[in-house]
Amino acid sequence: MQADIDGLQSLTVAKLATAFQVSETNTLVGLAGRVQLLQRLGRAIAQSPDLFPGGRPGGLVDYLAELVSVGTISAVTVLKLVLTGLGEIWPGRLTLAGVNLGDVWQHPALANQPGCADQYVPLHKLSQWLTYSLLEPLQGLGWAIADLDQLTGLAEYRNGGLCLDLDLLVAHDPALTQQTHAASSEVIVEWRALTVALLDRLAAQLRQQLNRSPSELPLVKILQGGTWAAGRRLARDRRPRAQPPLKITSDGTVF
Repeated sequence: MQADIDGLQSLTVAKLATAFQVSETNTLVGLAGRVQLLQRLGRAIAQSPDLFPGGRPGGLVDYLAELVSVGTISAVTVLKLVLTGLGEIWPGRLTLAGVNLGDVWQHPALANQPGCADQYVPLHKLSQWLTYSLLEPLQGLGWAIADLDQLTGLAEYRNGGLCLDLDLLVAHDPALTQQTHAASSEVIVEWRALTVALLDRLAAQLRQQLNRSPSELPLVKILQGGTWAAGRRLARDRRPRAQPPLKITSDGTVF
C-alpha cells in the first residue's frame, strides 16, 4: 500500500477501479490511461534516483531540502524539477531535441518552422497543478515560496468552461460545441491558451475590486477558491453530470 517504484509499476486497472469504487454507475474517465500514467510514474522515478531518493514520489521533497539553504525556494525551481523528473510519464507528446515536452501543443496560427520553439503552446496543466499542490506542504516545513507569480493559470476544463459559460469566449461556429475534439485539435489548444490569458485578466480585476495586492491574493488562491469552484457550479447547473461545454477525447493524462 505504498506509492513506490514497485507498487506503481505493478498497479492494474482492476486494483485502481476497486480503490476508487468504479462501476457502471460511478465511472472514472480514462481509467486505463490513468493506470498507464501511474505505471510510467514508477518507471520515471526509477530512472531518476537522484531526484527521488528512496524510490518514492515524495523523495522529491528530500531532494528539494538539499537545495534550500536559507529557507526560501522558488516556485519556478519546483516546477522545473517536476517537469524534469516526470517528463517521461506523458504519452505520445511532442518532443524537442529528444525531450518529451508533455502538455505542449502546436497551433497553426504560430510560426511553423522546424526547430523553432515559437510554434509551441506550453500549458503544463497537470505539472503546474502538482507544483501548486506541493507549495503549501513545503510552506508547512517553514520554507518561504518565491516567484509564485511566475506560474500560470491552469488550462483545464472547469476554468475553460467558466470562460465559455460566461461568454467571455464564444465559439465562432456553434457546431463546435456539439462535436468531439482531440486534445491536440486546434479548437482545444486555442480554448486552453485563451483560458490562461483570461485568468490573468480576471485576477487583475478581482484584486482591483477587492483592493488586494498580488501577494495578498495570488493566482493560486483565485484558482482554488474562485474560478474552479465557479466553473464547476455553472457546469452542474447547465449540463448533466457537470460535463464541460466542449467535448474532449482524453485518456486521463491531459485533464
